[in-house]
Amino acid sequence: MLWTRWLVLLLCWGATGGEQQADDREGFALESRADSRRQRSPPPVEPLDFGFVPSSVYDTHAYYEPGAVGILFHMVHAFLYVVQPNHFPKDLIVRVIQQNMGGIKIEEWRKPENVVLLLQWIYYEAGFLICGTIGILFVVLTPIIGMCFCVCRCCENCGGEMHQRQRKNFDCQRGFYTASLIATSIFIVVGVLIAYAANHNVSLQIKSTRRLINTNMRDMKTFANNTPAQIDYLTAQYTTAKNKVLSELDNIGPLLGGRIHSHLEKEVVPSLDTALRMAGAMRETKEALENISTSLEILQEGTGKLQASLSEERASLSNTLSDPACTNGAVSHTCNTIRSTLSQLGINADYSKLQDVRHALANVDTVLKTDLSNIVQKGYTSFNDTPKLVKEQTKNIVSALPRVKGMLDKIGMEIIGFSKMFPVEASLANFTIFLTDGQKNIESFYPQIDQMDFYRWIGCVAVLCMVVLVLAFNVLGLLCGTCGYDKQATPTTRGCLSNTGGNLLMAGVGFSFIFVWILMGIVTTLFVVGGNVEKLVCEPLANRQLYKIIDTPYLVHPAKKNFLPGMLFQNPNIDLTLGSMYRDCYENNGLYHALQLETMFNINSFLNRTVYNRDLAKVFDSVQVDLQDITLLEQAGRDNLINFANSGVGQIDYEAYLTEVNKGVTVMDLLSFSTDLEAQADQLPRGALENALKGHASSIRQIHREHVVPIEQAMKYVRARSSLSQSIKLLQRTSNDLPVKVTNILSAIDAAEYLITHNASHVVKQETKAYIQSLVGYFKQYTDWVKNSLSTEVAQCKPISNIVDSMEIVACSFILDSVNTFWFGLGGCCILLIPSIIFSIKLAKYYRRMDTEDVFEDMGNIGNHGEQVCDIHGDLAVVSSPYDDTLTRFPRASAPPSYSDW
Repeated sequence: MLWTRWLVLLLCWGATGGEQQADDREGFALESRADSRRQRSPPPVEPLDFGFVPSSVYDTHAYYEPGAVGILFHMVHAFLYVVQPNHFPKDLIVRVIQQNMGGIKIEEWRKPENVVLLLQWIYYEAGFLICGTIGILFVVLTPIIGMCFCVCRCCENCGGEMHQRQRKNFDCQRGFYTASLIATSIFIVVGVLIAYAANHNVSLQIKSTRRLINTNMRDMKTFANNTPAQIDYLTAQYTTAKNKVLSELDNIGPLLGGRIHSHLEKEVVPSLDTALRMAGAMRETKEALENISTSLEILQEGTGKLQASLSEERASLSNTLSDPACTNGAVSHTCNTIRSTLSQLGINADYSKLQDVRHALANVDTVLKTDLSNIVQKGYTSFNDTPKLVKEQTKNIVSALPRVKGMLDKIGMEIIGFSKMFPVEASLANFTIFLTDGQKNIESFYPQIDQMDFYRWIGCVAVLCMVVLVLAFNVLGLLCGTCGYDKQATPTTRGCLSNTGGNLLMAGVGFSFIFVWILMGIVTTLFVVGGNVEKLVCEPLANRQLYKIIDTPYLVHPAKKNFLPGMLFQNPNIDLTLGSMYRDCYENNGLYHALQLETMFNINSFLNRTVYNRDLAKVFDSVQVDLQDITLLEQAGRDNLINFANSGVGQIDYEAYLTEVNKGVTVMDLLSFSTDLEAQADQLPRGALENALKGHASSIRQIHREHVVPIEQAMKYVRARSSLSQSIKLLQRTSNDLPVKVTNILSAIDAAEYLITHNASHVVKQETKAYIQSLVGYFKQYTDWVKNSLSTEVAQCKPISNIVDSMEIVACSFILDSVNTFWFGLGGCCILLIPSIIFSIKLAKYYRRMDTEDVFEDMGNIGNHGEQVCDIHGDLAVVSSPYDDTLTRFPRASAPPSYSDW
């Protein structure tokens, strides 16, 4: 068992070494985990690529597909289910074993609890008991019945008399018995073929058994040879984590500075962005004010000319209406109406009344002399130099890299040294030698196994030959009897071939009585043993119910809760069962996980004590970063923002501008006014007044063409109005609560600068811890990867479950299923031999030559109430017959000639 212990210790990385430093290292690990929990979010850790553990490819495929013979196996399983439909009695078996730990004692079975168990067991085995009892009765009664039958036949009873009654349905009975015997023989042949197929299947599977043994041994050697390389690969991958940590320490400035920058930019960058957007708003404000000033001059010029022309025309029209002709009673009304509309002859949009923006434009020009964008960019630059600043202030960490590298190399040597504590290679070499010797020893038994299988095959064939012998007599009897049968011949004159057929059938009956009880004894024995093994071992082994019995606490050993860990580790309290181990190995997990070695050799504890070193923490604690030199916004920029807020942009009456822009050019449409004026002039008497008014209407149309139309449609004025409207709306949005916006910007910048100058130490400490956690995270990735690899990839124990499955295949599928199929076919033959005996006895009467026969003649003294019996010598005798109504009249039969060779 020494090699098994070394195999277990092979994967046990976690040991109890290094106890002196355990407390310090575990304390550092706990402190690191506590710091991790205090963070707002876990630091991002780049996933490391440790590659793939060298995998083992196993050759064994523990799966058996029986092929065509599987149909027979299913038939046997269905029959056994009919015989024993109860579920596997796990609880019953456990109670029986527990109550008989010290051995079975007869006096103990008198106890009530044992009587109850016995009755429960009888109830479970009821099907087998009934069938077994029937088989025993068959074995006992068959030779007795056969002996009695022979004695009766010798005494010419039980159909032994050589006389055959003649009936009307003579041919029908013969045909029925012939067909029945043929059908029975066919079914017996099927049973023989089933039994022979099962017998032959065992021999065929011998080669498969050798293949399973060879592949299982090869897989165990692969398991033993690949495990050291896998362990070496695990230890070598510590370098991946170590190099990543060294690389991050070498770049501590950009990495730690980047973390600090990322933490602060949530507050800093938005405040600088608002200041930069305000600098852009200043430039937009200047452009808008310039557009307003230019557009206003253009519109004022156009409306000024229109106002002058309309004023002149309104004065001229007023003078015309002052003519004495308008005082005439008939005309005065029209003149007064025209006079009342003179106020509508004027401009509607008066841009000359709007507030001048040149003062605000001058103030904005003064503000823009200071480049706020450049000042804000300096703030961005100062803040973005945080990684560089951190790099300058963490030179001590970079200078300590050789010492850190030495610490990490020492940790790596401890891991490698621990993996070399056990003589793994020597143990596995011995294990490989053990496997090789074991395989040679097994192969040395192959000739004996072949010889034993040959004897077994011969014995089964000999048993089947007993049935075949009976079948041969039946077949030969049927052939001779059928071919030699002559309908014209009487029972006493039947030919030699027909008589031989009858004798062969009776010989088959004799051999049936001789062999059938022996065959049934074999069938009963194999049925009871094989059926119970199938129901109590193979089926629960296939559905894993058997493991539940074996894994029952305190069952195997009354003082050990779990026998497997008690046997392997001398610790029966470990929650390790045979079923769980088989399940893990079946899933091709590692032996470390299958045997739950972490309960005794915890690799994580060792790695935590080894990798998480307090000396590294001291190096990280020396990190000091000062961010006092960062300035986000200079005083000139602050003054610039305040001056912009006080530039007067917010005092402009933007509503007045929008109101004038939205107005029409004139109060009333000049074309409509001129048309109405002409219509009213037509109402006046013809004369100078009428002509004067029509002349004014023409002048108004001309003013519309020369002034109004250009103002409404000329691109110059259209662009001016559009530019004025857009600029006003832009300024209105910009100037809305402008002092409040500037105040908010300055407050945000002040808050960001306060965060940098007063809370920088907290941020630096927090991000330094996060940075350290990221470094620790690389080691944690390594330890987690080692644990996962040990559980799933290192020393994958699929060969162990393959050995169990192979044993199940050989014992249950190769052997037991074939044995059960053998007795199933042979048992069918035994049962069918009974009707075969009956049909052969009945049919032999129709083929054998009788000593006497029934002869009928029309004899007055006898009438129809008697029959004449002619013996083999031709002498007549008169006997009364109870079958008078069923007898058929036959011509007198003479005895056949006598030959010396008969």
